[in-house]
Amino acid sequence: MSAEPPPPPGPGPALELLVHGVGGTTPQSMLGDPRTVRISGDDKAAVFRRADDEHAEEDPARDRAEPVPEAYVWSNLTSGNSARALWLLLLPFMVVNLAHWMRPRAWGRAKSMRLYGALVRLIALSLTVLMTATACEVALDLLAWQCAGTERCAEGRSWLGFLAADQGGWWSQPGRRLALAALIPAALVGLLWYLSHRTWTAYESQRPPTGADVADGGTGPVEDPGPESEPDVEEEQPEEYDTPGDGREPGEPGTPPRPPLRPALGRPGFWYGRRHVARLRAAHTAAGFLTVAAAVTGAAARHDRTVGSGTPVIWGRLLEGALLLGLVAVVWVVSRRARTERRFDARADRTAVTALPGAALALLALSVLYAAWSRPGWESSGALPGASLFAVIAVIQGAFVLVLAVVAVVLQRRARHARSVLGGLGGPSVTVLACALGGVMTGGIAQRVADWLDRSGTPGTGGRIPGPPTLLSWQASVIPVLLVLLLAPAAALALRTWRRSRRLARTVEAEYAALESRPGTTGIARLGDTGWRPDTIRTGTIARVRAAARVTDSAPAIIGTVCAATVVLGAGAVAGARLSGDVPGRAFDGGFAEAAAETAQSLGSWLIGFGFLLFVTWGRRAYRDPSARRTIGILWDVGTFWPRAAHPFAPPCYAERAVPDLTWRMSTWTERTRSSGGRLVISGHSQGSVLAAAAVWQLRPEVRSRVALLTYGSPLERLYGRWFPAYFGPEALAALRDETHCWTNLWRHTDPIGGPVLVPEGARPAPDRPALLDPVAYGRSARRPLPEPILGHSDYQADPAFAAARTELLRLIPGVPRQPGPGRGGGGAVSAAPADRPGTAG
Repeated sequence: MSAEPPPPPGPGPALELLVHGVGGTTPQSMLGDPRTVRISGDDKAAVFRRADDEHAEEDPARDRAEPVPEAYVWSNLTSGNSARALWLLLLPFMVVNLAHWMRPRAWGRAKSMRLYGALVRLIALSLTVLMTATACEVALDLLAWQCAGTERCAEGRSWLGFLAADQGGWWSQPGRRLALAALIPAALVGLLWYLSHRTWTAYESQRPPTGADVADGGTGPVEDPGPESEPDVEEEQPEEYDTPGDGREPGEPGTPPRPPLRPALGRPGFWYGRRHVARLRAAHTAAGFLTVAAAVTGAAARHDRTVGSGTPVIWGRLLEGALLLGLVAVVWVVSRRARTERRFDARADRTAVTALPGAALALLALSVLYAAWSRPGWESSGALPGASLFAVIAVIQGAFVLVLAVVAVVLQRRARHARSVLGGLGGPSVTVLACALGGVMTGGIAQRVADWLDRSGTPGTGGRIPGPPTLLSWQASVIPVLLVLLLAPAAALALRTWRRSRRLARTVEAEYAALESRPGTTGIARLGDTGWRPDTIRTGTIARVRAAARVTDSAPAIIGTVCAATVVLGAGAVAGARLSGDVPGRAFDGGFAEAAAETAQSLGSWLIGFGFLLFVTWGRRAYRDPSARRTIGILWDVGTFWPRAAHPFAPPCYAERAVPDLTWRMSTWTERTRSSGGRLVISGHSQGSVLAAAAVWQLRPEVRSRVALLTYGSPLERLYGRWFPAYFGPEALAALRDETHCWTNLWRHTDPIGGPVLVPEGARPAPDRPALLDPVAYGRSARRPLPEPILGHSDYQADPAFAAARTELLRLIPGVPRQPGPGRGGGGAVSAAPADRPGTAG
């Protein structure tokens, strides 16, 4: 009797790696079980399983058809105790860092791309100088120079008595008061350096656990270069292709063929910014110290030149020359060096990282000693010399933004990204917002401190002290004007949303009426034998939610309007302060103009202070209240997703921890289950879908062939693809479709954040499914006796389509791994035909 053939091998073990989105959640909620165990990780980010599934792969009795759910919880990387809301004070730094990643990608424009990056880094440097100058304005000018030098201001303040000029003490001389007060802004710069270094140690300096030994093409390992193995050359991070060198388009006669696309987020060094952040941190720290030293030295040197002393004048000029050389060195380091992503770069620029801030600190110490030298006849009066620095910073920022806009237009004309926001001007617009936020926040602090010290009304209107520079008062005065100008587009947006909801009402009724006619459909309202009936209130509610969800797509127009108005009003503020030399309330001679200017100045001053307090209050609430965090957390999570490429003092990039974590987990699990044909679905919601996509890009081709991607409520195209076209544009998402064995994207019309990825069918099927119905049932029925809620951006897993899509993805993954093929898709796995894609459920 012949032996029976062995049964065909069954499917290998399956794993579903869940990645949550904005707002965070608990592993118990993600896994639907109160008993969970941590598989790996720490208090910041960890992988959890249900207690019963801790060793599920080794259980032969377990049903292999159902995947083992595993939850990656990363919420503590961006939230935690309320003290971390102080990171919101670094919002201008985070916003300007975003501008770095928003540039268009263009073939043959390597120099333009390098210029774009250098301009953004220089604008980021100006924000550091602006912040430090504001600290100097408060500590050196308002406190040490103006208030301590005025008897009416210093009286009644015992903590300021030892500095008061009328007391005649050792510290009463202006130079010594300035030397002592310089410790405050210097300490602020030191604190920023410490925070950046601490987060740098936790994020950027951690070697990626995988992907570092993959070459740019992703086809084989490369050796990790030592610190002296290659010359220290500049390499701009965003160049996806080598350029032909003559500016011609690919495909033109005589041009070389376009090399295969290697998505930037899949490069070995993308999530390892140790060297770049360390270099930028040293330069910005040096810039801060040099700004403080310039404020101290400038006042003392001007006095010495006035009285005509010999040796102090020489020392003053030498210090000013050294400070100028230091500034040149800082600008050179910031503008010359860019990120390196094509290789895993573990080198360190020891000279720049150590010598630059050390030399700046030494110059600051010399400046303090120089200012503290005894000058018996020196008295402080008026404002501290050097108030024009704020106007200089504003003019420099404006000039850089204009040049940046020109470069962005040039790149956009070559790149032709059809869905880029504002015609490729998203980066310059965001840069304007960063500068405006920096000006408002710093000006608000100076205005409020001056008001507290003056005690006699609006600063600069003839109180006890002269107050802050007039430019800050002019900048505060334009805020009410800007708010009034925004009323028109806000009203137009509200009207457009209302009219859209009226039109969508008919669409909603048609969709649910069509669903009623499908055989086997349940969940539609039935009233006895009368059939389905539309409900005006229910229909209107669904239509309004859909219309409100589309407001997100109008955000670029609103931001563009705000930026254009900000540029015009900011230029007017600089011109008004320069021409009048006085605060707005005293720059006009009577009539309506004077009354309007006084009102705008007073109201703007208070709006700045109120907005600053409201901003911090909302930030604390967002960190403590999950519901509030879901409302505003998407903006914060988008900002901190990107590495610190432009500003080292920006909040840390959580993706530099989360992406390697996910990549490592997928790689190790598939390697461990290789012999049994393990299959894995990485399932990402909202911001988690962006992390999942970035992690899949980092996988080796042979691992990627056994991994499926399931995204839902995903902002990959709606937000990232439009604002960051060089990294999530159509070409990048199409490459993700081709390199991933199978990918499904679920979305709803009622979701204000997620949407379709709009990637057509190519080497593999299109990821998008038809929009899920939300709510899943229109009215009451025997199966659903209570009204179903409108879920919007949440609870995608409650929809029947989710389980169906996950099951189909697991079916499409080959049970036995195959050798990687030579194609760009990598992995050599046979792609599913379009007919094999799972159908729509729900």
